[in-house]
Amino acid sequence: MTVRAARRRAKLRLAVVCYPTFGGSGVVATELGVALAERGHQVHVISTEFPARLRIVDGLSFHRVPVVTYPLFQYPPYTLALATKVAQVIRQERLDLVHAHYAIPHSVAVFLGQQMGGCEVKTVTTLHGTDVQLVGLDPSYWEITRFGMLRSSGLTAVSQALADTTQREFHLDREVRVIPNFVDTKRFARPRDAKKRGEIARPGEKVLLHVSNFRPVKRVWEVVAAFSRIAAKIPAQLYMIGDGPDRPRAETAARELGIESRVHCLKAISDVQEWYGAADLLLHPSEMESFGLAPLEAMACGVPVLAYRVGGLPEVVEDGRSGYLLEVGDIDGLAGRGLELLTDPRRWSAFSRRSRQIAVKRFGQDKIVDLYEEYFLEVLGRGKL
Repeated sequence: MTVRAARRRAKLRLAVVCYPTFGGSGVVATELGVALAERGHQVHVISTEFPARLRIVDGLSFHRVPVVTYPLFQYPPYTLALATKVAQVIRQERLDLVHAHYAIPHSVAVFLGQQMGGCEVKTVTTLHGTDVQLVGLDPSYWEITRFGMLRSSGLTAVSQALADTTQREFHLDREVRVIPNFVDTKRFARPRDAKKRGEIARPGEKVLLHVSNFRPVKRVWEVVAAFSRIAAKIPAQLYMIGDGPDRPRAETAARELGIESRVHCLKAISDVQEWYGAADLLLHPSEMESFGLAPLEAMACGVPVLAYRVGGLPEVVEDGRSGYLLEVGDIDGLAGRGLELLTDPRRWSAFSRRSRQIAVKRFGQDKIVDLYEEYFLEVLGRGKL
């Protein structure tokens, strides 16, 4: 019997707990849930809303967390509502394992749900970045974040950089298994036709892209600033996909720089792979990035990446081969490197080919989902395959 055949016989009943937003943790969680269901496992996705990138397939169910507001509460008690829903799903579906994405508050809510569920269910927490590097390090949350991680049966991080930071900052005496993010390289690939390209740009124009949750750490105003320098030299359009608190700041920056007609802000969309496939360059000047899912998805579509040298990005982007990594705040460097690539077809083609190679060889979906399956079986005490 092959390893893959043996793994397919080990059917699991598991829940995936995640945020429903456009951010990387929610995207990875839902993509993993879909991939596991397609392998024959019974998967139950638990969130407050239907996740942006979730697809219903055979073997996958969605469970909404009802968050009720009362005059007594200044803030809705989301963690308690989530814990209650987790306990219900544990009992009703006789789960083997609950997989929490994001340490705070999901690992704690899952622990409470596990205690209420009354079953010997195992739990795994996957760390995605700001849950431990930003929120978790706040004195108000440090101890509860550490508690949630220590009470998890298994603990993973999406990059070695994040694993090292977690071990150091939370004084953990347990393993943090590194399982990187992944991409479906069949779905995320550069198309043969240029239909989308023809819809969003005129002949001769370059297309630059930014995809994020528009939080302050993404520095979206620097995306606009770098693009303005590029657009002053060559015909170009910038498309910014996603939504979040700093979207108005990006739109204001475009108006102040006089390029609002060439900067287009689009909310989260389901066919994001088509936009990657139509782009020439991804601008991703985040000041904190545990992995960089948007850069990986862009690379799978043969799109070079311009980013800052932070966190786990050097584990994804090969500086000088699939993109360029600069120091935080180096807007001139972003623009300069962007112009080098966009005005040199041979260099751009070499970077494009290498980007695709990295995505396929290192971060292909099947390879990484295999790692999750093996880890789940290890946590459940069913041995390694």
